[in-house]
Amino acid sequence: MRADHRGIVLITGIMASGKSTVAQLLSERFKQSVHIRGDLFRRMIVNNRKEVRPEAEQEELDQLRLRYRLAAHCADAYCEAGFTVVVQDVVIGPMLNDFIAAVHQRPLYVVVLCPRPSVVDSREASRPKKGYGIWTVEGLDSVLRNETPRIGMWLDSSELTPEETVHRIWTEMQEKALIESM
Repeated sequence: MRADHRGIVLITGIMASGKSTVAQLLSERFKQSVHIRGDLFRRMIVNNRKEVRPEAEQEELDQLRLRYRLAAHCADAYCEAGFTVVVQDVVIGPMLNDFIAAVHQRPLYVVVLCPRPSVVDSREASRPKKGYGIWTVEGLDSVLRNETPRIGMWLDSSELTPEETVHRIWTEMQEKALIESM
């Protein structure tokens, strides 16, 4: 995808890994772009919303799969309309393959932000919204590192600013000829 052509980028990682900030900054680099925040689909459920726990039951996993399908369909629709789409969500473990299969438009580029757990702890403590409660940083990080397929660009952003993280992503996308230099 060029800076002025369509495609889809998935920015994933655990909570407080920098997904929201990085996805917004990356989407701003494209001429015509959309930033989809996957958690929006979870928050749309008014009654009987199920939070995914470490020992998730079927109903929780079904709602998570629905959230991913909705984000994928939304990304496809925007991409078909000519936008470059940056999707940001916690898509880890084996379900990463399911998400990729649900996206029909190509190119699709996957970026996994994987800062050290101690850095995530610090980021979580300094932000107004809190994502951890049911999960621990270490528990979610374990799913990321031990159960997530090694697909796409895995980036330890522990020592990087959001701008430096986006620069690394942009540079790799250029090197892989997914985008052209601006």
